[in-house]
Amino acid sequence: MTIGFYPGCSLKGSSREYAESVLAVAKAFDINLEEIKDWNCCGATAAHNMNKELSLALPARILSLAEKQGLTEIVVPCAACYSRLTVTKHELSENPDLKAVVTDANGLIYTGSVTILNIVQFLDKYIIPNLEGKVLKPFDHKVACYYGCLLVRPHEILKFDREEDPQTLDVLMLKAGATPIDWAFKTECCGAGLSVSRTKSVGRLSGKIMGDAKDRGAEAIIVACPMCHSVLYITQAIGLAVGIDRKALGLQRHFVKVTV
Repeated sequence: MTIGFYPGCSLKGSSREYAESVLAVAKAFDINLEEIKDWNCCGATAAHNMNKELSLALPARILSLAEKQGLTEIVVPCAACYSRLTVTKHELSENPDLKAVVTDANGLIYTGSVTILNIVQFLDKYIIPNLEGKVLKPFDHKVACYYGCLLVRPHEILKFDREEDPQTLDVLMLKAGATPIDWAFKTECCGAGLSVSRTKSVGRLSGKIMGDAKDRGAEAIIVACPMCHSVLYITQAIGLAVGIDRKALGLQRHFVKVTV
């Protein structure tokens, strides 16, 4: 089986281990992730704060390239990228005039035919149904599943999970052998988009998230976004559970040593 793959900028740089774990898990389940050729930055987070048409043209070009490549479904692991691509698809489907402007700017045909999956949707659709019998070493730890502010918002467009108390990551980790905790910060913003301009504010926001998880006994925080990343990506946790080599999952790249 072949599915399209949009890594985005972070997975080629600061979150290289996320890409490694996504590809390793897909391979373990006989799924070929085909990278979109000549892809560009989706514009998160700066473009949509500065120029409406540019903020749509960048993701639209990615989706156009996926269509040109013959891909009908693409996996977008970064929550910020997923949000930008999904919002763009929605806005262009609702506004034909805007769609004409954007496609003219890109010089590419865009029909809106590609289905976009975030990493949790991908795992839920293609990995979890085939997980039975694959778990060699249950991920026997208390975990805080952190969704952040983008993975399930805006709900009226994404229509994925519950907005205030999502459960998909928790269910995934339960099936991998973990014990998800009930905690207060699973959808709070970590402030990642302001990491350079307002570093202290990001430290304060992230500190509250980490503090609550620690106070409630979590041994690891499970994330699905390279911008939010603090401890373990969901794909690394699943990979450990099904016996994938630690190096193949990129665990050696963490600043904080992974001992689970």
